[in-house]
Amino acid sequence: MNKLLISHTGYEVKEATIVRTSKLTNQDKLFEIALPEGEMLDFEPGQFVEVSLRGVGEAPISICSSPTHRNSFELCVRIVGRLTRALHRLEAGDNVGIRGPFGVGFPITKLIDNDLLMVAGGIGIAPLRSLINYVMDNRRDFGKVQVLFGCKNPQNILFKDEIITWQQRLDVNFSCTVDEANPEWMGNVGVITTLIPNVDIDPEHTFAVIVGPPVMYRFVIAELLKKGIAEDRIVLSLERHMKCGLGKCGHCQIHDIYCCQDGPVFFYSRIKNLKGAI
Repeated sequence: MNKLLISHTGYEVKEATIVRTSKLTNQDKLFEIALPEGEMLDFEPGQFVEVSLRGVGEAPISICSSPTHRNSFELCVRIVGRLTRALHRLEAGDNVGIRGPFGVGFPITKLIDNDLLMVAGGIGIAPLRSLINYVMDNRRDFGKVQVLFGCKNPQNILFKDEIITWQQRLDVNFSCTVDEANPEWMGNVGVITTLIPNVDIDPEHTFAVIVGPPVMYRFVIAELLKKGIAEDRIVLSLERHMKCGLGKCGHCQIHDIYCCQDGPVFFYSRIKNLKGAI
């Protein structure tokens, strides 16, 4: 039977099955999820889905796997409330509700044939992982690839084994830093911006992609501008309290834009003058 590639309507909830779970940290868990047989989620890196449990609630969660792997998709869930705590109690074989995908993803067509500088802070590595692995799977379509990742401490680093694999690749430069080191940590120590001055880039042929906590953006963008990267070559994913995913509830509204529909991915040149955006 041919696989049916579908993009769900915004209101339709699909009952999906958890294929596999794995613990990443004490507060983060990775879920591999599959839609009913014969269906695949048609998504782009940077998009998100609404995940629901009957009687508990619904929440937006970024897709952290690459769309090059179509039979299932992955979500990294951090415990922040009632729903996410309930999700952490689920195991393989359990069901969840899925709506989406929603939002504007990373501008793949513009990134192709350019150098990439990807910057992630904390749990921002989860949605950026979707783009990183997409680039890895289509490596010939992109120029020089560099990834900078900053985390609070070594214990909170997500995807540790995968990061080791990225670091071992000869066609990618991956640098990691932590704010607070422990005795076993042998890497960089300092905030994420301490890595940027030493990055070798060609600003006219480089796109920078940033994903992380809101407090990080102003400082990272300032360093990127110092490196000569133009405002329309800086891409970022905004973290907002999204709810419906349809631009109806207004939770994620910033002036005349809705992060769930117009974003969450934006070019810096578009939102730099929007008060409260970053």
